[in-house]
Amino acid sequence: MSENTSQTTTGATGTTEPAPFPWAPATGVGSLPGGDAREAAKTVTGSFEDFPFLAELPGRGPGADMIGRTAGMLVELYARVEPSGWRIGDRPGRDTRRAHSWLGEDLDALEEFTQGYEGALKVQAVGPWTLAAALELRGGEAALSDSGACRDLAASLAEGLRLHLADVRKRVPGAWVVLQLDEPSLTSVLLGQIRTASGYRTHRAVDRQVVESTLRDVMGAHDGPVVVHSCAPGVPFALLRRAGAAGVSFDFSLLTERDEEPIGEAVEAGTKLFAGVVPATDPATGPGAAPATRGLSDPGVASWVSGRCGAGWG
Repeated sequence: MSENTSQTTTGATGTTEPAPFPWAPATGVGSLPGGDAREAAKTVTGSFEDFPFLAELPGRGPGADMIGRTAGMLVELYARVEPSGWRIGDRPGRDTRRAHSWLGEDLDALEEFTQGYEGALKVQAVGPWTLAAALELRGGEAALSDSGACRDLAASLAEGLRLHLADVRKRVPGAWVVLQLDEPSLTSVLLGQIRTASGYRTHRAVDRQVVESTLRDVMGAHDGPVVVHSCAPGVPFALLRRAGAAGVSFDFSLLTERDEEPIGEAVEAGTKLFAGVVPATDPATGPGAAPATRGLSDPGVASWVSGRCGAGWG
């Protein structure tokens, strides 16, 4: 999805036209240190006045982490914490309730500090392929091992995102909502590098067309812009663009010469680039401290500053 068409402007001819999305120059990836939702919301709305985001506070424990938070959004699928990680279960339990509680607390805080706000607002969720690589089936193997489980998981995620986004719009009615799908495992899924439960083998690579189609279906849950974030090397820019991503968020320090051509093609196609250049280990520097970056600072290149992954601004 490239534009949010829920708001309109009147053009020179007097006709009603979709308003351009109000992209801002800087935002954060999502996670912040600490465990105080109100303090996090205050920090985010104060530091990113033109592009705040719904903060994630993984330091609070299971259910506040990116996998648990997104698992709590699933519809008619539930997950619980096992020693090996998050595992799909038969019914909602304590871990699901905890994830709902943390998310509700974060939304309450965001609503409090965005009274009267109008502009871009970003919310994050784990994408279908990283979720499939992280969630275990009942036998302990990743959902990635079962194509049917992957389809069910993607459908459940899409429906959960629709409900979540509707709640965000209700709480912050003036927001132009951007959905960020976190896909740090996407490259490993495409290359067949996700290890099995035994650790001795890897799951076979998923067909690129299947990956692209699934991403497109999940992105369809949102009628506004979708940005896909990956903090891993080898981000598949072309695949994400074809799947419908309006923007791609990545760690600038991991780019290589091989990325220059797909990035150039993405820019020419109008894809927004969110370059992670602010170290997560030093939040005091703030988003405005990032230096100009090779290539992405050239005139005409649509790029935005973002934090790197980690427990700071990223």
